[in-house]
Amino acid sequence: MIIGLLKEELPERRAALLPEHVKHLVDKKVEVLIEKGAGEAAFATDESYTQAGAQAIPREQVLQKADLLVQISEPDEKLLGQLKAEQVWLSEYKPLWNKELVKKFQEKGITSFSMDSIPRTTRAQAMDVLSSMATVAGYKAVLDAASHLPTFFPMFMTAAGTIRPANVLVLGAGVAGLQAIAIARKLGAQVEAFDVRSAVKEEVMSLGARFVEVEGAKEDAAAGGYAVEQTEEYKKKQQEAINAHAAKSNVVICTAQIPGRKAPLLISKEVVASMQDGSVIIDLASSTGGNCELSEDNKTVVKEGVTIIGQSNYPAQMPKDASKMFGKNVINFLELMIAEDGSLNLNFEDDIVKGTCITHQGEVLNERVKSVIE
Repeated sequence: MIIGLLKEELPERRAALLPEHVKHLVDKKVEVLIEKGAGEAAFATDESYTQAGAQAIPREQVLQKADLLVQISEPDEKLLGQLKAEQVWLSEYKPLWNKELVKKFQEKGITSFSMDSIPRTTRAQAMDVLSSMATVAGYKAVLDAASHLPTFFPMFMTAAGTIRPANVLVLGAGVAGLQAIAIARKLGAQVEAFDVRSAVKEEVMSLGARFVEVEGAKEDAAAGGYAVEQTEEYKKKQQEAINAHAAKSNVVICTAQIPGRKAPLLISKEVVASMQDGSVIIDLASSTGGNCELSEDNKTVVKEGVTIIGQSNYPAQMPKDASKMFGKNVINFLELMIAEDGSLNLNFEDDIVKGTCITHQGEVLNERVKSVIE
C-alpha cells in the first residue's frame, strides 16, 4: 500500500503524520509519500520525513500514486475533483455536519473514513482524535482567556493589598472542559463547571472545581458519553442557573456540543450584558453555531465590554504536539487495515473499521450518518 500525506491550507498548521509516524508505517512495509512542505507548519522538515523513509514529492504525484490519502481537514472542491474512485480518503471531515461532502464522496465512489466517527468504545480509545484534540483545546482556551483577562487568575496578597482570584465558569465537562478546569485551577482561579451529564460530577470535583447541578437532565447511554437534546422544562431551569453563575464570572469557557447538531445556546446577549466589563468568553463551539449568541467563528469581538473569542481550532495553534497526538491516533487506526505484507485490508468485520467508514462503493456505510442524510 502507498499512503500519501497532503499539505494543509493555512490557518491549519498541523500535519496528520509526523516523521516518527512515517517510520512506524515504513516498518510495516508501507510506502509513504508526502507532499513537499506537508509538515513545515508543524516544524517537521521534508528532510526529517525522508530520513524516516518517506519520499517528498509534488502534490500532483502524491495524488496520482497514493492508494490512501490522509490529511487533517476535509478536501476542498479542487482536491475532491482530483480524487480517483479507487482511492481511500482518511481525515477528520465531520460527516454529520458536512452532509454535502458525504454525498460527493458517495457519488464519486470513494471509500472515505472520518476519524471523528471512531466508535466510543474502550478498544478504540487509542484512536480517538476528538479526545486528543479536545485536550489541546481545553488547555489553550484557558491560556488564551488568561492573556485577554485584565486581571490575575490567582489570588495575591501583597503590600499593595489583596488581589482576589478570578472566577471561571466552564460549560461542558467533557475532555476539553475537564482540561480547562484543570489548567484554570493550576493557574489559581476559582472554578465552577456545568454539564447535563451527572456522571461527570465526581470528575469535576476531583479537579477542585464546584459542580453546578440542575436536576432533571435527560441522559442516553447510547450517545457514547456525549450530551443529548434536553426537554424544554430542563432547558429553562438550566438557563436560569447558567445566567446566575455567568453574571458573576470573570471568564466563561464554552465547550458544549452535540454531534451533528447546532451547538446549544447557553450564553444569550442579555447574559453578556450582565457580565462585568473586562470579562472573557471563550467559545469552542463557534464552528457549529456557538454556545454564546454573540460569538463569531475564528473571530475576537468585544460586546458590552466583554471580549468574546470564537475559536474552534485551538489545536492548529499548537501544531507540534497536536500533530503528534493526531498522528498516533491515525497510526493506531491504520494498523487495523494494514496486512502483514503491507497491503491495504479493508476489514469491515472489524467494528472500528466499519464504524469509521462513511462511504464505500457508492454507499453510505455509517448508520448514524446514513440516518442524518436520508
